[in-house]
Amino acid sequence: MQNDETEKFERLLKRQQLRQVPADWREEVLSAAKEAQSARRSPVKNRSFLSALNDRVTSLLWPHPVAWAGLAAVWIFIFALNFSIRDKAPAMAEKTPPPSPTVVAELRQQQRLYAELLGANDSVDADRPKIFVPRPHSERVDILTV
Repeated sequence: MQNDETEKFERLLKRQQLRQVPADWREEVLSAAKEAQSARRSPVKNRSFLSALNDRVTSLLWPHPVAWAGLAAVWIFIFALNFSIRDKAPAMAEKTPPPSPTVVAELRQQQRLYAELLGANDSVDADRPKIFVPRPHSERVDILTV
């Protein structure tokens, strides 16, 4: 039924003759259009940084804003899940106290005994690299100049 009405309306429009727009109106409409176009192109100098940033982000996200919002929601969910799962207990190395000197002496004795059983009579301490102990800057200069 609606198709019949639209077809009748289109036939009526085809029968009518086109009239010319009065010259006064035409000049008025064209000048208003030119003013509107120049107003769009002229940059606004008193814009704040946030306003300019908002314009840039809006133009970037405009094609699919719902998709971008969904992606942001997924990332927020991932970060929240990561922080909630994170282990709040201190690490094992922080929990255990340092070994007592007797335990250290016992371990060294066991190392020597193990080396003797393997047949290596050389001292294990001789093979270890020396630990670097930082010295004051004045002593370093003496080493370089000698």
